[in-house]
Amino acid sequence: MIRARAIGGVFVLWYSGGMIYLACDHRGFQLKEVIKKSLIERGIEVEDMGAFAYDPQDDYTDFAAAASIKVAENPSEHKGIFLCGSGQGMDIVANKFRGIRAALCWDTDEARKSRNDDDANVLVLAADESDEMKTRGIVTVWLETPFSGEERHARRVKEISDIEGKNFK
Repeated sequence: MIRARAIGGVFVLWYSGGMIYLACDHRGFQLKEVIKKSLIERGIEVEDMGAFAYDPQDDYTDFAAAASIKVAENPSEHKGIFLCGSGQGMDIVANKFRGIRAALCWDTDEARKSRNDDDANVLVLAADESDEMKTRGIVTVWLETPFSGEERHARRVKEISDIEGKNFK
């Protein structure tokens, strides 16, 4: 949930939803640590599902699956932020879980659309293609953008859920 209020004449938005689960492999480790610190400083509750140290031999699948299981426990409340080198692997793994709508976003416009139009509950980032400043901007926009709930978008999200119902038996 996004909340807003005026503070000293400035309109401020902030995230006040469920838990945010973080996941990364070795290529996303450094940026994940930056994101984690930033979210904690903003008072946002996070749970780090790994990697817990830089290990060039780790596999993104382990961390993506662990975090996806947690998000899938309550996909309307919980969110995930996943990072790997290209973002592709984390995105593929996350979208194998019922209730997960993972979106690989490379800029703030894609982040906004993934939340506004598709109600994405997992943000996937390509660590090899981003830097700290760009990543912070993408995460901020993604967290501060609510699902629009417009009829056409709600219909499509329901259609995705219906497809999951048929394919995840």
